Amino acid sequence: MKKLLLSIILAITACICFSSFAFAETVYPSNSAKSAILLHSDTDSVLFEENADERMLIASTTKMLTALVVLENSELDEYVEIKSEYCAIEGSSMYLMPGTSCTVGDLLHGLMLASGNDAAAALACHVGGSIEGFADMMNERAGELRLENSHFVNPHGLDAPEHYSTARDLAIIASEAMKNERFEAIASTRSITMNGLTFINHNKLLWNYEGALGIKTGYTMAAGRSLVSCAERDGLRLICVTLSDPDDWSDHAALFDWGFENYRYENVLPDGELARIPVISGSMESVGVAAERELPLLIKTTDNVEILYELPRFAYAAVSAGERAGVAVVQINGEAIARAKIIYTQSADIRDGMRLSAFEKLKRAWDLANRYGGTKYGYYF
Repeated sequence: MKKLLLSIILAITACICFSSFAFAETVYPSNSAKSAILLHSDTDSVLFEENADERMLIASTTKMLTALVVLENSELDEYVEIKSEYCAIEGSSMYLMPGTSCTVGDLLHGLMLASGNDAAAALACHVGGSIEGFADMMNERAGELRLENSHFVNPHGLDAPEHYSTARDLAIIASEAMKNERFEAIASTRSITMNGLTFINHNKLLWNYEGALGIKTGYTMAAGRSLVSCAERDGLRLICVTLSDPDDWSDHAALFDWGFENYRYENVLPDGELARIPVISGSMESVGVAAERELPLLIKTTDNVEILYELPRFAYAAVSAGERAGVAVVQINGEAIARAKIIYTQSADIRDGMRLSAFEKLKRAWDLANRYGGTKYGYYF
């Protein structure tokens, strides 16, 4: 009876363990946002999303696109005359004075660090001729990025019925903007002193989170707390967006932690020479082969990565460096997901005076194949 009871308990335990393994699901960190997304910047792969396509008010996260359009259409050392109407814009300010002049570079720092609405107006009118003209430029750039749920009517993000975006669209804007070196330098600046005033970046993650690179905070009563941030560790660059999130700092840190713990972005192909291929009738007995280029891939830390090399057992002279030798097939969890060209790294001309009969070539090929075959690389032939 005891043995029977023990067998039943063991069977139930095995079933529970099997069920837990078979039906285990990815556990995402919880967050307080109405809309959120975590994006891998280099591939635009979405690692996590929640209600990411709902059109929402976005407050000063608007200024990411403002800064990008300005950078693409002006120079940092251009001077902008400050008019009284710029200084009358409500909300956050970098305290511009009418009648003075500032460089585009200074205004961009005031825009991104202090979230200056006055800076936004000054830059918009300088580049677009007017607020409306600049908004047209913003929407044109959004169209180039294929943003389907965004529309802009001003450069600062103050609430307006036709001014909206989504967490997904903002992540795409942020990813594109961070490819601009000047944008990244400004967005990641912690503090700067200009004209006797010191401006501190509103993004607390720059101080509190390892690898943080900016990007933009935002808040209005109607929009709530909005935050777009970027962080990078070990070559893995992530973009996080939360909209209407009362606990955004903690939520971004948790999402970044989860992303860095569960993913990596790396070159999956070995560096340097992969193998040597015997050369028949060549001036060299064998030539090296290597990957033509790096093949960086976004990989889950739990993924099983295998690389199979389709290479010839031998080559006939002449062989030229850079010529295609074969292909590397990358498999993740048994599924082929990428291929890369393998090339010869050396040249081998036909050996002087080498004239072999067909039978001699076949015999030499057989001998060389036996000598060099069966390597650790698992060739397909």
